[in-house]
Amino acid sequence: MNLLLEHHLVLLGQQVSWAEFIGQLCALAVVFLAQRRTLWTWPVQVAATVLLFSVYLSAQLGGLATRQLVILAISIYGWWAWNRRRDPVYGVAIRASTGMERLVLLGLMVVGTTAFALLLSALDASWAPWPDAWIFVGTVVAFLAQSRGLVEFWLVWLAVDAVGVPLQLASGLWFSAAVYIVFAVLVIQGWRQWSRTARTQRVAEQESIA
Repeated sequence: MNLLLEHHLVLLGQQVSWAEFIGQLCALAVVFLAQRRTLWTWPVQVAATVLLFSVYLSAQLGGLATRQLVILAISIYGWWAWNRRRDPVYGVAIRASTGMERLVLLGLMVVGTTAFALLLSALDASWAPWPDAWIFVGTVVAFLAQSRGLVEFWLVWLAVDAVGVPLQLASGLWFSAAVYIVFAVLVIQGWRQWSRTARTQRVAEQESIA
């Protein structure tokens, strides 16, 4: 891993470590795979997690580094959950969240971000504890919602990207910031695709019951 961190390639006159380059490409691939609801989403996410953990740790972004460890655990759960919830026609069964689920997700984001930001500040583990904490908590919530097939996980990702771009730029990780911008475009597309599929599945289920 140190080899990938220490060696760089030059993109548009800027040095980018191979660990950051490959890790972000894997993370970008995850968005494409999630749009298509394929099980390959999760093993590719594991590869991205391992690489980006080393990148963020070296950049002294404690929240982003810790996030990768949590994502690893959720990715394993998501792989198992998607295997259990496969649909012969639509792939992974997806749906819009209920009102209660939305309240729970919102509560997790607010309470989680506050608690983690205070922890990062107390431990002096991040120079930008609040945005660092939000990206950590927002990512965890997004992956949890994704593992359960909830359409709203795309909107949480969009909120994470909105904070992630300026934080990555301020950290000198300009390539990661550029990838986050591409993420935002793909996230909007993914949300639209999942929303259409969820509506189609709901109609099909209602017709089968009738």
